[in-house]
Parts: sequence; C-alpha cells; structure tokens
Amino acid sequence: MQTVTKEAQAQGKTAPVEEELAIVNQRNGTSLTAEEVYLFTVRLCDNQTDRDQEYFSRKDLERLAELFVGKTGIFDHNWSARDQRARIYRTELVEEPGVRSEAGEPGCYLKGYAYMLRTQENEGLIAEIAGGIKKEVSVSCAVSRCVCSICGHDIHDRGLCSHVKGRTYEGKRCIARLADPTDAFEWSFVAVPAQPRAGVVKGFREAGTLEQLLSSLDQEGPWREELKALRRQAEMGRRYLDGLRQETVRLGLLAEEGLGGETLRAIADRLEEPELERLRACYARRLEEKLPMPVQLRYDGGETGPEANDGSFVI
Repeated sequence: MQTVTKEAQAQGKTAPVEEELAIVNQRNGTSLTAEEVYLFTVRLCDNQTDRDQEYFSRKDLERLAELFVGKTGIFDHNWSARDQRARIYRTELVEEPGVRSEAGEPGCYLKGYAYMLRTQENEGLIAEIAGGIKKEVSVSCAVSRCVCSICGHDIHDRGLCSHVKGRTYEGKRCIARLADPTDAFEWSFVAVPAQPRAGVVKGFREAGTLEQLLSSLDQEGPWREELKALRRQAEMGRRYLDGLRQETVRLGLLAEEGLGGETLRAIADRLEEPELERLRACYARRLEEKLPMPVQLRYDGGETGPEANDGSFVI
C-alpha cells in the first residue's frame, strides 16, 4: 500500500441553499441553519499527469469520490482533533471538455463540497477562503500500487519493473498510475503548492514514510520502545539476508562455471530467505560432488608401525 498526498484548490463559497444544508444535516443528524454554516468547494485531484509523472485514472477518481465523503479538513496534515476545521459532505466528478489526459482519457477532476461552522475561531479562515487567500488544499489517501505505463507492473517493484518515470522508451514516455485507492485519510489546508498549475498540485510519498507519521504524534508511550525493538530486529534480519545472498553467490561461482557473478547476484537479489537457503544448499551439494575433499589420513586398521603411521605424509 502506498500513501499519496495530492494538493489542490479551495474554490470558494457556494450558496447555502436548502438542498445542500439538507445533505449536511442528514449526514450528521443536525439541524444547522445557513447562518451557522459556511459552504465551499475544493478541487481535490484530477486525471492529469503531474510533475512527479503520476496520475489517477477516471476509475480511481470515482473510487476516491466515495472515499472522501465525510473526511475532515485540517492544517498541514497535522492529525490533531483541535485542528479539524471542515468536512466534505458530498463529492462530484466534473468533466473538463476539450481536455485529455496523457493516458488518453477525457479530462475530469474530483470536486468536494465542504462545510465549516461559523465560529469565532473559524472567522479568519472563512475570510481567507472567501478572499482567495487560502486556495490550496492537499489530500492524503492510500493506493494499492503504482502501475508503470510501459510494462504494467508496480513501478516500485524493482524485481519486475526497471523503468524510470519521465524517461522515454521506444517513443513512449513512462508515467505511473496511482491505482486502486483503498482509503482516504484527510484533506488539509496548506500554505505553498507543490506544482505551479493552479488547482492541481501534488506530492507523493510511499507508505514506508513512517517518520512523517511519527513526527505528527507528540505523545510518548510504550509503543515507541516496541518500535525500536522491531527496528533492531529488522536490521538483524537484513544483515542475515545480505550474508545469505553473498554466500549463495560465492558457492554458485564455484559450482556453476557458466554463470557469472553479475547473473548470480541478480538471481539472489530476487529471492527471499527460504528460496535462498534451498539454492545455497543445492550449490553446496553440487560443489561437494564436483570437488570432493581428499582423505588425508587412513583409519582402516591397516599396517602398523612407524613407517605405516608416516605413510600419509610421504611425498
């Protein structure tokens, strides 16, 4: 699973009509009035290729439209209850006539309808949105994989895909689809967009960015010690696996005359511990058959005496 952060644009106020308020109240079990609520829209993400050479397909945007309903708006992705300011109550996939994506689809983008309570704390933010000062928002979601446009494999799986985003292969540029969203976390007001194109600004981080998550959690707890222990164990496991790969390559060079070191290393790098153990044992047996150890001393109860005892050392 990979975590995606995609910045977009707050598009300003919408008229607090009865239909919109009815949706808000029905979703939350409230009876808010137009005087109590500020409604606005946000452009969350689209199907255009961004400067990280990645994109959502229309199918992925349709799934995100479902996932982002009910998600909270915060500041700078700070996951704190006190920073929750707004919430998306419905979404819409908007067509962009005359626009096509690099992947060949008609252009479209995901639009979110959000509401915010008119409290004293929110007065400044509402004024900034209405005045066009607070324009950029950033959404965070999880996707199953990042699909290479050249080979169709996950572009982060170096064992299956060797292509590089942005490079051209036989006339076709490599881009990656952020495929099959599995969850939407939040959307956040941000200060600076990551991309110059208004309304479609984006940054990408893989699910492995644990430090970013930990930095947002200021509480201490026993889980931190457990995490340190897990990291130590993981490092020990990595060292063991590296050593096993090196030993497998060494035995393979001795046992297989037709395979070079680069080929053997490429094979070993793609295998995990069980397969490596079996391959190492196979090479060890083959090497033993190929180069049997000579018997240096005899213990067969043969001749005795000084000459017999020294016979094994006579040149």
